[in-house]
Amino acid sequence: MNNTFPIKKKSLLFAPMEGITDEAYRLAVMKTFPEWDLFSTDFLRVPTEGSFSKKFIMEHFGKEAYAKPDLRNKTAFQILANEKGNTPLACQQIENLGFKHLDLNLGCPSKRVNQHLGGAYLLSDLKALQKIIKNIRENFPHHFSVKMRIGYKDDSNFLNCIKLFENEGVDAITIHGRTRDQLYKGTADWEYIKMASKETSVPIIGNGDIWSVTDIENIFDYTNCHSIMLGRGALKTPWLAPLYKMKERYNKEELFEIRKKRIPLYFSSLKEEYAKRCSQDALILKRFKSFSRNIFDDFPQNEIVKRKFMRSKSLKEFEELLDFFCK
Repeated sequence: MNNTFPIKKKSLLFAPMEGITDEAYRLAVMKTFPEWDLFSTDFLRVPTEGSFSKKFIMEHFGKEAYAKPDLRNKTAFQILANEKGNTPLACQQIENLGFKHLDLNLGCPSKRVNQHLGGAYLLSDLKALQKIIKNIRENFPHHFSVKMRIGYKDDSNFLNCIKLFENEGVDAITIHGRTRDQLYKGTADWEYIKMASKETSVPIIGNGDIWSVTDIENIFDYTNCHSIMLGRGALKTPWLAPLYKMKERYNKEELFEIRKKRIPLYFSSLKEEYAKRCSQDALILKRFKSFSRNIFDDFPQNEIVKRKFMRSKSLKEFEELLDFFCK
């Protein structure tokens, strides 16, 4: 196990999400809610032929985030690979640029990704999985983690995967408590996170259906996991990390008042970062609408509220709605 970039116990990690956690989004949340312990890029697909250019890698990570060591060291670089990918060279290129944390995506449920034998599919092919893990470990000497589901179609390989990761020198394992075929249906099963925490000395990071401070406390207590990662829960409440780290606990009404105060701050920070990279309000509005699916869930008549935001015809109209509903 490599301890050059350790994840401290009971850390709160903001999950990598395709099409969401680009540089602008990460910087906005990092600056506004710095209590999050670790962020991640969305995945970079390892090519089967050729290699990345230095410029391409830098643009994926983000030049501004790279230029600030505190932000760079607070961000994992996630890749997506299959058995035919040029993984050794990709890892060498990423390492040569000074990145200290590499994460392998083994949880993506996308049909396209899995048809190309990547993401969660690899949990069903241990031979291919072992080859990829070896390639990464031999070519990346720093902190190397994996983010997995409990299986592809079923959980039959779950413990075999955990042992494989341990034997091949993976430094941390994030577990989402669903199979690939479950997508996001039902409830994430934390029992697998608990099982893995008992079966291996590798730090286990719990993930799946963590929506509140109570959920954070419950998953730590129930599974004894090392840390936790939040995806949809972080999108719903991007200020959940500071809420958890405050000693004071709030009732439902108080949490709603906090939500009304934090939402405008969140969107204001996002607008500032997006505007640096995009001059078109229509594109910023499109991103804002994509973040409206969960963030208004706790509002009275939330479906009506969400529809109003989703039907906004301009960025100005969206911001006027924020002023109205969050006053």
